[in-house]
Parts: sequence; structure tokens; C-alpha cells
Amino acid sequence: FSPSLDSDFTFTLPAGRKECFYQPMRKEASLELEYQVLDGAGLDVDFHLLSPKGETLVFDERKSDGVHTVETEDGDYMFCFDNTFSTISEKVIFFELILDNMGEDGQDQEDWKKYVTGTDLLDMKLEDILESINNVKARLSKSVQIQTLLRAFEARDRNIQESNFDRVNFWSMVNLGVMVVVSAVQVYMLKSLFEDKRKSRT
Repeated sequence: FSPSLDSDFTFTLPAGRKECFYQPMRKEASLELEYQVLDGAGLDVDFHLLSPKGETLVFDERKSDGVHTVETEDGDYMFCFDNTFSTISEKVIFFELILDNMGEDGQDQEDWKKYVTGTDLLDMKLEDILESINNVKARLSKSVQIQTLLRAFEARDRNIQESNFDRVNFWSMVNLGVMVVVSAVQVYMLKSLFEDKRKSRT
């Protein structure tokens, strides 16, 4: 992934497979990762988060979702989703990355300052304007994040409902078939009770 502030991704993890992703980070930044299993038997997956030195920072075993935040150092962080414990069921996984303190806001403020002169004459200082803009930006980012998570929850709930619908239809047809067979057997048995099996002589 490129060092953007926010990114999300949905992918299909086949049965018996493990997929890993890498995210470059800066020192004293923050990496927040949230994941959800949207579809697949059990709605569970193993999750690993490793530091640039190869140390295991987080390990979730067979969970359906999780949220983890780590303070970072320079290097590439690796996070993996492991479905090797499943032999037949693939999983649909959604995850979102939120990167903080990546050093881009400071550069944006420097770019603003070189276009502004005579700030002493203004009623509102440049810092106040930047603070207001940053607050709006943070709230908009949070709104986008919440909407993305709500869409993920909705997708998972819809997959569960469709799976339950298919199961109900299947077992309803099985019960209907059993009822038809039982009815036919009962009719046959009743008819056989009233049949006259004695042979008549002429």
C-alpha cells in the first residue's frame, strides 16, 4: 500500500491459504488496523501483525473481527490473514488501515504559510485557520471510516441472512419430501389392510 492516510480493502482468501500485506511506516507514527470476516463458514480467520524486525506484535486465533493500534518505527510492517486451518471454506475479508502522524500535515502547513503575508493584520491567525481545517478534516475522515465499517457490517449480516435463507429452504424441501413419502406409505398400508386376500372358489 502507498503511504496514504486511509485505505480499505476487501478480498477473498481461499481455503488452506495465507495472504500477507506490507505497509511502510515512519518512526513515532501510528498504525490502526481493523478487520472483519464478511463471509465463509465459521466467520473466523487467524491474524498476525509483525514489526519490521520480524517480531510478532499481534496474534488473533480464529476470530471474526479485531481492532489493533500500534506505535510504529521506520520500516515495513507485515500483517497476514491465515485460513490454512480450513480445508473447504473460503473467507471474504475486509480490512481498513488508518495512519496517523505520517508527517504530511506539517508539510501542508508549511505550504500554506508561504502564501500568507501580513498575518498580524488579520483578525484570525493562520494557526486558527489551520486548526479549524484540521478539525474538519479529522471529522470527515472519521465519518468516512464509520460509514465504511457500517457497510462492512451490513455485508456480513446480509451474507448470514442469505445463508440462513438457503438452509431454511433446503430443510423445508427435505421435510416436504419426507411428509410425501410417509403419506404414500400410510395410504399403501391402509389399503393393504382392507384387501381381501382369500381366494374364492367357483
